[in-house]
Amino acid sequence: NKSAVFPLQLCGFDVDVVNSVQFSNHTGYAGGITGEVLNGAQLLDLACGLEKNNLLGNMSHLLTGYIGSISFLQSVVEVYTKLKEKNPDLIYVCDPVLGDNGKLYVPAELVEVYRTHILGIATILTPNQFECEQLTGRSVKTIEEAIASVLVIHKSGPEIVIVTSLELATHKDHIVMLASKKKTTNDGGHDDGDYEMWVLDIPHIEGSYTGTGDLTAALFLARLFGDANLSTAMQQVAASVSAVIKRTLHTSGPGAELRLVQSKSDIENPVMGNFTPTPIATDTIAQIEATL
Repeated sequence: NKSAVFPLQLCGFDVDVVNSVQFSNHTGYAGGITGEVLNGAQLLDLACGLEKNNLLGNMSHLLTGYIGSISFLQSVVEVYTKLKEKNPDLIYVCDPVLGDNGKLYVPAELVEVYRTHILGIATILTPNQFECEQLTGRSVKTIEEAIASVLVIHKSGPEIVIVTSLELATHKDHIVMLASKKKTTNDGGHDDGDYEMWVLDIPHIEGSYTGTGDLTAALFLARLFGDANLSTAMQQVAASVSAVIKRTLHTSGPGAELRLVQSKSDIENPVMGNFTPTPIATDTIAQIEATL
């Protein structure tokens, strides 16, 4: 997906791309789509070819986004296992693309596959508000409910959970991002009862843009792999994504194709001054966790 691949390349990553779908255009167009959905057997065949040519051994990350087939998602687990055997330090960043605004974009059966097979292996998970609800079976209408859902997801496995976009009645004219990380213990493990959480208000920009989730997940992969801590990564990612959307709006109108190439400098060197995450108090997290 170009919304993920180009930004990762700008951030210095060599990217081996497998398209889970080959569509004529993205799903935001009124005229629909044509094309094909890759199945699990095809994914495993591609992985086999890479393995035969010794091309799987140097993978530092696995990033997945939109997946339209149950068999493909199940095969992702097999590919992950292969990569993890070759690199025990592999980081799996999963954007669990299920839907938005109360509507599923994928077969409903995929939700259970994510719950039972993917959450346990993902290092970083980047759901939106609707996807957070689907994965946890919990309503997310307030920041407290969002924190509770994030804690539930943490207990399933992911070290870092980033709810990329929350629309809350208490935050008019803003999109809220919530990011959480299990704190590392002295022996390098993770204490399930100790979390670092941040919330960030992002001014709402006119229009609905396809690809922002892919862009966000890719940039979190890049920033968290570098020197940035969680709060700084939030600043960098929010600044870049907001700049891309603003440039798209000003040059092409609301809802247009993201102007990624024209936003090269904003992706490489985001201006973070207007984005300041606020920490969630440890006592607040503990009180919410006690209710689960």
